[in-house]
Amino acid sequence: MSAPLYSWGRYPLTPQNGHACNWIDDLTAHAKGVIAEHETSLPYGNGRSYGDSCLAASDQVLDMRALNRFIRADWDKGIVRVESGVTLEEILVAAIPHGWFLPVTPGTQFATVGGAIANDVHGKNHHLRGTFGNHVMRFGLLRHRDGALMCSPGENARYYAATIGGLGLTGIISWADLQLMPIRASQIDSTAVRFANLAEFFSLSTELDHLHEYSVAWIDCLAKGANTGRGVFIVGDHARYGSLEVGNRSNLKIPLTPPVSLINNLSLRAFNSVYWRAHPGQRTPKRTAYEPFFYPLDRVRHWNRIYGRSGFQQYQCVVPESNSEVAMRELLDAIADSGQGSFLAVLKRCGDIASPGLLSFPMPGTSLALDFPHSDELINGLFPRLDAIVRAAGGRLYPAKDAHMSGSDFRQAYPAWERLEALRDPSLMSRFWKRVSL
Repeated sequence: MSAPLYSWGRYPLTPQNGHACNWIDDLTAHAKGVIAEHETSLPYGNGRSYGDSCLAASDQVLDMRALNRFIRADWDKGIVRVESGVTLEEILVAAIPHGWFLPVTPGTQFATVGGAIANDVHGKNHHLRGTFGNHVMRFGLLRHRDGALMCSPGENARYYAATIGGLGLTGIISWADLQLMPIRASQIDSTAVRFANLAEFFSLSTELDHLHEYSVAWIDCLAKGANTGRGVFIVGDHARYGSLEVGNRSNLKIPLTPPVSLINNLSLRAFNSVYWRAHPGQRTPKRTAYEPFFYPLDRVRHWNRIYGRSGFQQYQCVVPESNSEVAMRELLDAIADSGQGSFLAVLKRCGDIASPGLLSFPMPGTSLALDFPHSDELINGLFPRLDAIVRAAGGRLYPAKDAHMSGSDFRQAYPAWERLEALRDPSLMSRFWKRVSL
C-alpha cells in the first residue's frame, strides 16, 4: 500500500489513496478500473495545489506522476510533447542546455504539466506572456465515455477551453505539446529596490513593468499606517550573455512536522523587518541563477511542514485595475490588524492578455498572495473580512490555492462555471467542485 497523498497546504487534512499508472498506453484501462470500483476519481499530479482542488470527492485519485516521459522534442523550434506527469523542473533540465525556457512558470518548478494546465498557472510575466494555457498548443484528453480526444484551438475547441483552468474535471490530460521560449543564458539580470508604502509600489509598477520580462514585489504584510504596503520591488530579464547551466537541487529540507506552526506574530515581525531593511534603498542590479529568482521556496524541501500539524492556507486574490489601490490598502490593513500573515507575501500586477481557459484566475489588475497558519480564527475572522473586500472590489480568489471560498462567491466570480459543469466528465469530482458548485 502506497503512502497517502495530500494537498500541499495539508488543510483540509484529507488523505488520498493514489492509484498509480506507469504507462500511458494503460491509462484508459487503469482509469476505468478505478472508476468502476469507486464511481468517481480525479487526476493528481505532484500535490502542489494548496487546498482541496486536487482532492477527489471519493478520496481515490489517479496518481499521474509516473507518466513522466518526453514523447518528442524539436529543439530547433522549441516544441516539446510530454506526458502529463512531467514536472516543470524536468522540462527545464532538458530544455535549458538547448537554449529554451518555460514561457510561463509559477512559484514552484515541482508542479506537473497536467497540473499547470488544469490550474492555468501564471507567473511574474503575466503582463507580457499571459498564463500557461496561452502556450499549450494541444493535448490529449481521456474522457470516460468519449475515449481519447485531441484538443487544440481548432479541434475539440470546447474541451480545450474548458480543460485549461478546468481543475482536472473535464477529463484526464495524458500528454501535451508546449511551445517554449528562447533564451541566451539561464541567469537572470534583476534589479531590486525597497519601497516605503503601497503608493510607491504602484508607481514603480507603472514605470517598470512594461520594460522588463518579470516583475513582482514582496510585501511586509504587518506594516501599518504610513508604512502600509512597504516592500521590495524586483524586476528581471533573462541575461543576454552567460551560460546555459541547469540548477542543482538543494539538500536543505524540513525533516519533520512540528506540533505547532513555527510562523507566529513574533517571528514574522522580526523576519519582515530584517528582510525589508536588508534590501537596498536605491535600485541595485544583480545577476542570479534562475532558481532563486523564480523558486525561492523550492530550495527547502518540505517547507510546508513549518506550519505544523494543522497545516496552512494561502489566500490569493486578484482585483480589477480600477479598484486595485483602494482594495489592496483595505486588505493589507485588515491583515496587519489581525496580526496574522506570511513571511512570503507576494504582490504583482496582472496584464490584459486573455487566457484560452474558461476559468482562468488572472484578470487585468493586482494580485496578492499570502500564507497563513490554519486556525479557527482565520476561518471565522480574517478570511470573511478579506472575502468581503474582494467581493466588493469585483475580484476573485484562486481555486488552486483555496480551501474556504463560499459557493456563492465562486459562482459570482467565475460565471463560466456552468459551461465547465456541462462539459465535466461525470466520473471526475473534486472536493473543491463539490463544495462550490453543488
